[in-house]
Amino acid sequence: MSGVEENLAESRFELAIDGSPEIAAAYYRMRGDRIVLTHTIVLERFSGQGIGSQLARGVFDEVRASNARHPEYGDGVAAEATPGEPA
Repeated sequence: MSGVEENLAESRFELAIDGSPEIAAAYYRMRGDRIVLTHTIVLERFSGQGIGSQLARGVFDEVRASNARHPEYGDGVAAEATPGEPA
């Protein structure tokens, strides 16, 4: 599998799946300097293969690299965010 790439036009992060034209995706919206992940998609036929975990790691690596903040990830937590509450 290749790395996670951001698709700005679709407001999502994408993970190409080797041997398949399909992708796994994590959709987001920006709120100031914070990124709000709204949902992820991994097709059921790829379930249990670690694709969702790889997607999540890649997304948070991209978020760290861009200095955006996500309220549910330790080192990127916005100070005013409370776990379980919408950002």
